[in-house]
Amino acid sequence: MPLLGAHMSVAGGMHKAVEAALAHQCQSLQVFTKSPSQWKSKPLAPEDIKNFRKAVKAAGLKKTLSHNSYLINLASPDDALFARSIDAFADEMERAEALGVDYVVAHPGAHLGSGEETGLRRIAQALDEIQRRCPGFQTLILLENTAGQGTVLGSRFEHLGFVMESVRQGERLGICFDTCHAFAAGYPLFPKEDYQATWEEFDHRAGIKKLKAFHLNDSKKGLGSRVDRHEHIGQGALGLEPFRFLIKDKRFTSLPMVLETAKEEGEQKDMDGVNLAALRKLMK
Repeated sequence: MPLLGAHMSVAGGMHKAVEAALAHQCQSLQVFTKSPSQWKSKPLAPEDIKNFRKAVKAAGLKKTLSHNSYLINLASPDDALFARSIDAFADEMERAEALGVDYVVAHPGAHLGSGEETGLRRIAQALDEIQRRCPGFQTLILLENTAGQGTVLGSRFEHLGFVMESVRQGERLGICFDTCHAFAAGYPLFPKEDYQATWEEFDHRAGIKKLKAFHLNDSKKGLGSRVDRHEHIGQGALGLEPFRFLIKDKRFTSLPMVLETAKEEGEQKDMDGVNLAALRKLMK
């Protein structure tokens, strides 16, 4: 059975996200350890770290993830932004390691006109430096596939494969697969024959053994739209079938599958509960 979970708010303290996950009977959890839209953040208080670790253990969560800042661009051709991105990423790794988080999920970056290969080499260079600064860390970095808007890299499986092969410590690097992003990038996830073909392509280009986690999101936009817009499970262009395939795929039974859908919709104030219920129904 996959480790279903959701991205939860840390408002009121890091441990509050764990309480929300427990209330929804989650087996996995994703959080922001700091604001994803700001460079600066105050250090984690020792009490926050202690409470989070204690809550995770008490809740019996199997896997925890943090998501990196949206400002970070490891592919940036601008040296100042490149250096600032590395600093911010290393800081996030230190925060995640202190909290005992299993994975830090990160968007690869955008080349901003420098070209795909140059951008991908820049990402590998940045990851080498980040890993150099974080020796012996238990927290692993997961690169997330993207929808491919603008010059954003990571929309093609071969982009991820290139980075995996280029870094010095590839064993400290994995992949988080976002269903909405893959679909928007042009990879079909239904019907079953196309689902299988997409995973064969993924294995060939990136390596299925590198897959460590999922973001389960339906898509507001269609196949190949290259537009990153999440929708509630079964209510978008993907529908329910791809999620049924994923949840019942024996290759992925021990991996965290985390929702990143909107928390509220109209009168419904608990869309995490609605989406998790939809996924659990598919298990039966």
